[in-house]
Amino acid sequence: MAAGALQGLKVLDLSRVLAGPWATQLLGDLGADVVKVERPGAGDDTRAWGPPWVKDAEGADSRQAAYFQCANRNKRSIAVDMATPEGQALLHELATRADVVVENFKVGGLAAYGLDYDSLKALNPRLIYCSITGFGQTGPYAERAGYDFLIQGLGGLMSLTGRPDGEDGAGPQKVGVALVDIMTGLYATIAVLAALNHRHASGEGQHIDLALLDVQVAALANQAASFLTTGTSPRRMGNAHPTIVPYQDFPTADGDMILAIGNDGQFSRFCSAAGHPEWATDDRFATNPARVAHREVLIPLMRQATVMRTTANWIALLETLAVPCGPINRLAEVFADPQVLARGLRIDLPHPAFGSVPGVANPMRLSASPVAYRQAPPTLGEHQAQVLADWLGHGSTRQA
Repeated sequence: MAAGALQGLKVLDLSRVLAGPWATQLLGDLGADVVKVERPGAGDDTRAWGPPWVKDAEGADSRQAAYFQCANRNKRSIAVDMATPEGQALLHELATRADVVVENFKVGGLAAYGLDYDSLKALNPRLIYCSITGFGQTGPYAERAGYDFLIQGLGGLMSLTGRPDGEDGAGPQKVGVALVDIMTGLYATIAVLAALNHRHASGEGQHIDLALLDVQVAALANQAASFLTTGTSPRRMGNAHPTIVPYQDFPTADGDMILAIGNDGQFSRFCSAAGHPEWATDDRFATNPARVAHREVLIPLMRQATVMRTTANWIALLETLAVPCGPINRLAEVFADPQVLARGLRIDLPHPAFGSVPGVANPMRLSASPVAYRQAPPTLGEHQAQVLADWLGHGSTRQA
């Protein structure tokens, strides 16, 4: 097995739930030695966020939630009670050996245990310490707890997501996965890698202050740029695009499909395939700005045409014409898709308690230092003796 890009890096993971564990899983995938610190007897909150539960080797439900599996592979688990002097002493000792600490407690929440940045920096000046919170270390909301759903609302994402006013089912909607947590995990990983490079040049560690709200606002991307340019808040448009037409879902004879037409040539080829070449030369539809201005006329006309063929027939036809299109898959169809299969996006990892557990592959493909799946998500405290021996030496097996 090739050495991971981050082999030799020691990460002390004090985080739980999703944003922090997502970041530390990525670091582990890239070769870092990630030690997940969990509460004795309970562990990460997501261990109990079921059903569904992981199946054991006999096919029966275990008491470990499927949720926990998504963000905790390539980690070793130890159980430590940080509220006790013994637990604090052990974590201080581990922090002196760590390169990176990741935590997502409330602002100031770890100071009482001597596990805040200033306390650990005094023990290990080269430490990179990443704090993930809902609202950051400063500002009037800093003391508040932050959750993905709340941030999707507060940060504007839900105002952009959902059917437009006046349609059946209109109203703001959250995204179907905890996208803010996932994006925050990605930003945290990038920030840690940047801090590591800075340390390589300067010898200095640093504190990373990462907030879910900051990430959500940054990820508004073109919608934020449009608002800042015009002063007008974008409206919910369902599956339609604010500045590209046609770029949305359309009904077919047996379901729905997506058309993602990004230029006038693609539109012209679609029109010919749909039996309406005249649309491509109509002044109302010939260019993208014209189609945006006249979408209320064009889209109903297109819907009348798309229902004449099945989704599969449309895709087969339009792919030959280089017109971007695709199905709207359920997850069963996603994991049966030939491209998904070819890319190996489902993985199955051996597990000491459950036989094996399924998961989703890391999408990063590095040619010289590829991602490696060394370990399934751990059982609570599974690596206590191993980690203490590896990090602290002397064959230590003490509990805390």
